[in-house]
Amino acid sequence: MDKGDRYEVKDMKLAEQGVLNLEIAESRMGALMKVKQRFAKEKPLKGVKIGMALHVTKETGVLVRTLIAGGADVAITGCNPLSTQDDVSAALAKEGIRVWAYKGETKEDYYRYLKNVIAFAPHITIDDGCDLVSEIHKNHPHLIKDIIAGCEETTTGIIRLKAMEKDHALKYPMIAVNNNKTKHLLDNYYGTGQSTLDGILRATNILFAGKNVVVCGYGSCGKGVALRAKGLGSNVIITEVDAFSALQAALDGYRVMTIAEAAKAGDIFITVTGNKNVIDVQHMKSMKSGTVLANAGHFDAEINLAGLRKEAKVRRVRPFLDEYSINGRKLYVCGEGRLVNLAAAEGHPSEVMATSFCGQALACEYAAKHKGMMKPEVIELPPAIDDEIANLQLEAMGIAYDKLTAEQKKYLESWEEGT
Repeated sequence: MDKGDRYEVKDMKLAEQGVLNLEIAESRMGALMKVKQRFAKEKPLKGVKIGMALHVTKETGVLVRTLIAGGADVAITGCNPLSTQDDVSAALAKEGIRVWAYKGETKEDYYRYLKNVIAFAPHITIDDGCDLVSEIHKNHPHLIKDIIAGCEETTTGIIRLKAMEKDHALKYPMIAVNNNKTKHLLDNYYGTGQSTLDGILRATNILFAGKNVVVCGYGSCGKGVALRAKGLGSNVIITEVDAFSALQAALDGYRVMTIAEAAKAGDIFITVTGNKNVIDVQHMKSMKSGTVLANAGHFDAEINLAGLRKEAKVRRVRPFLDEYSINGRKLYVCGEGRLVNLAAAEGHPSEVMATSFCGQALACEYAAKHKGMMKPEVIELPPAIDDEIANLQLEAMGIAYDKLTAEQKKYLESWEEGT
């Protein structure tokens, strides 16, 4: 482990590769680079300290550079013990950025690094999963008076924040960046759909064609995963607890079953619900030998591996694949049941994260401009910011689209002209 006054990373010798990966990411993140160019001129974040708990990937590194270009002082740690890209954390450390992160963090280091970011006394927090916000509220409430706002990246974090809001426990404004259309649709649907299968393929090298793939949860992430699995020739089965989502899955052409039924039929299981023990021990006991299990939800709670470990013999058979032997059968778990797309692969493609991180950068700018004007609640950004991000991405892709004429605008705003 390499350590300095402002960093703790796996190996500083990896920095050169990290710089190259950041360069590649920037070349694919044209929308965010436009924001960075404007930030460099306007400095909307001058004097603002931003504390981040995000997956330390090459795309996140580009976001960090964007915020610094805007005048911010930044400190960052990871939001998942297995999601850090060690070459990127080394590259950021070499650039003088406060960074504490390595792939495979112990639980002790994970929370020690969170406390390092908290000790930085940020004015704005950026979170993915709400651990940073939760830690501040529970153990460092004295810092809240100086916090302008926070930004949350993922659905799981929004669920936790809504629970805090309901319990009147939320003490500073939180911007639901996750709820931007340019994040929620693109990141969850296209990003999770592709990167989840990428992680499973890297961990197992399994053939998806002809397999029964069980997707637990049919939200934006589940829809993306199901579509990509279907595209590889899989027979997709959906499990759900929401009536409309189950209905939509059925109308989209998928089989819908209870998890108890699906457990006996599936070859590959993928959880994307944000909930706990979605696949429980009794379900795993009824699965076929050779079954592969993976989780694409934020926390490692969706597959009850803690319960399974009590009854199974476990061994590591590939770098990100564990074999669980139980009742004469073998089950294979990818990435320790953590976010498989980041544990076993590289997360979402840079093009997808460009829109997500435009949302984070513009949310920080929005927070700085509205300091003292927001209530301690979960806030959504104005639709105009979402439109700006979509326009930036279309421009980066070289795509032009139509605009309403004056006549068309008038028609849409009128009620008098009919048949």
